[in-house]
Amino acid sequence: MPEFQTTKKIYMKKRKNLKRIFLLLGVVITVAALYGYKEYNRKNKSLHDVEAAFTLKFDEIITQFSTDEKKANAAYTGKTILIKGNVKTVDKDDKGFYTVVLGDAGSISSVRCSIDSTESPKVVALQPNSPVKIKGICTGYNADESGLGLGSDVILNRCVIETGK
Repeated sequence: MPEFQTTKKIYMKKRKNLKRIFLLLGVVITVAALYGYKEYNRKNKSLHDVEAAFTLKFDEIITQFSTDEKKANAAYTGKTILIKGNVKTVDKDDKGFYTVVLGDAGSISSVRCSIDSTESPKVVALQPNSPVKIKGICTGYNADESGLGLGSDVILNRCVIETGK
């Protein structure tokens, strides 16, 4: 009979440990699911509330990238930049997203600003050759390596139009 009680105690202890493991596993899965849900539904912070790391004219940033692309990439890529310039064109793609191109009519190089969808009403009011300040995150530089004279572009994403500053 003592053997039976010992195996019963071992069985009960294993069962208790198994319950703890499943409980802990359930808690871990629940926490992971909640974190995943939160991240999936997270919204980007509006750039209106973000301080620009640099304030430049459109021709200054183009000159810096065309002169020393490696140095300019290190300085600006991933940073929030406020660009001052004139509207060259306003483009709308087939999904309804706007891109404002800053530059001079005589220049083939430009700063391409992909506008945040919340800024669409402001973009409609922009006219070619009008001055504007646009804040966005620099994602890089498309150099004209073909030699065809297509121009080079500095690319900004999640852009917002700054007013009254």
